[in-house]
Amino acid sequence: MAMKSSSTAKSLFLTFTLLSLLSLSLFIFLFFTSPTTQPTTPLSQTTLPSFQNSIKVYVANLPRSLNYGLLEQYWASNHPDSRIPADPDHQIPGTHFSKSTKYPPYPENPLIKQYSAEYWILSDLETPGELRTGSFAKRVFDVSEADVVFVPFFATLSAEMELGSGSGAFKKKAGNGDYSRQKEVVDFVRKTDAWKRSGGRDHVFVLTDPVAMWHFRVETAPAILLVVDFGGWFRLDTKSFNGNSSDMIHHTQVSLLKDVIVPYTHLLPRLQLSENKKRQTLLYFKGAKHRHRGGLVREKLWDLLVNEPGVIMEEGFPNATGREQSIEGMRSSEFCLHPAGDTPTSCRLFDAIQSLCIPVIVSDNIELPFEGMVDYSTFSLFVAVSDALRPNWLVAHLRSFAEKRRDEFRQNMGKVQPIFVYDNGHPGGIGPIPSDGAVNHIWKKVHQKLPAIKEAIVREKRKPAGISIPLRCHCT
Repeated sequence: MAMKSSSTAKSLFLTFTLLSLLSLSLFIFLFFTSPTTQPTTPLSQTTLPSFQNSIKVYVANLPRSLNYGLLEQYWASNHPDSRIPADPDHQIPGTHFSKSTKYPPYPENPLIKQYSAEYWILSDLETPGELRTGSFAKRVFDVSEADVVFVPFFATLSAEMELGSGSGAFKKKAGNGDYSRQKEVVDFVRKTDAWKRSGGRDHVFVLTDPVAMWHFRVETAPAILLVVDFGGWFRLDTKSFNGNSSDMIHHTQVSLLKDVIVPYTHLLPRLQLSENKKRQTLLYFKGAKHRHRGGLVREKLWDLLVNEPGVIMEEGFPNATGREQSIEGMRSSEFCLHPAGDTPTSCRLFDAIQSLCIPVIVSDNIELPFEGMVDYSTFSLFVAVSDALRPNWLVAHLRSFAEKRRDEFRQNMGKVQPIFVYDNGHPGGIGPIPSDGAVNHIWKKVHQKLPAIKEAIVREKRKPAGISIPLRCHCT
């Protein structure tokens, strides 16, 4: 009887052990094959994980005269832009929009149009809620519910109207319409409870033009600034030839911790991958040879490349003739040169992307839109200034890329083209926006900044009265 009990116990023990091993094996299998524990896939080129599908935006109640009313003033003017030979907006009288139009079009003048982000962002927020199903920004009408406060001032249009008038009063205060408008905006928002609660840190300004809000940069510095780069916020020693950082005078008003780099508006039409044809030219550039500050590099590059076989260096301006030349030049070239000018970047980069012309970026201090969402190295070449200025180096480097590799660059470029597009195809911009376009990507980037911004607001509140903390903006 004892032997039988012992045999039964052993059998039960073996059965229990086998079941335990099977359970452990099943657990291990499920653990390592579960979707939540799978190895993470590489970051998508165009998207980032989001913990919510919107950012709540309150639009500050600025007078209409500071946005759409400013457009009405622009179109009512019969004075052409003094900086360009043929202003496309003031050539033919009587072609302007109806005075009853609530949402006037943005100028076609290339000097202004390239900075039109302010128009498209506000137009989306002005679109009726039932049409905004694809918008990442959710407009709220109670400021206490908002993540951020959008300041709807067309700062670029205001600055460019003053610059284009030829009055020479831009940097002065007396007789400067832009200064008066800037002051009106700052006086308005700083009196609001929303600004007082946050010190302006959760307010969003669109300052795409390097000289937008020129007179009130200190006042707007705490806010979230949407800028095309930081080139208008620092200056390089004009004696510096290659723009080394040691020659850079930094400001404490901009930072990647709080601000968002946004795309220029491209001026050339999109070329679809299916429309791409064989390209005859190796490298193309069209623009001004002589620039200031970091643009001194451009002059040296020009002299090195202008007589190289397969390279086209054209002096020109983006008027009607120049635009057609640029379309032809970019669409028939393998690579498009993108050297720094007065600022580290320009709309030329986004024209190249829409033209499927591989950008060759020679700008050591450049900041780019949507980093982390877009991997620029998959469709662009980044070249150090020191290498680009070596005789014969750049052309030889470009020729080393096989046709298959160039095609890969273009395939990747075709995937990201929509990300840099603002225009939604609706009159006045009022209508549904593409979910994969520039406006949504901008708001997603702002959304990423919210934790740091909320922390800054809380830190500011706990400071004892009368205590000041030095500004510390780390831009990398």
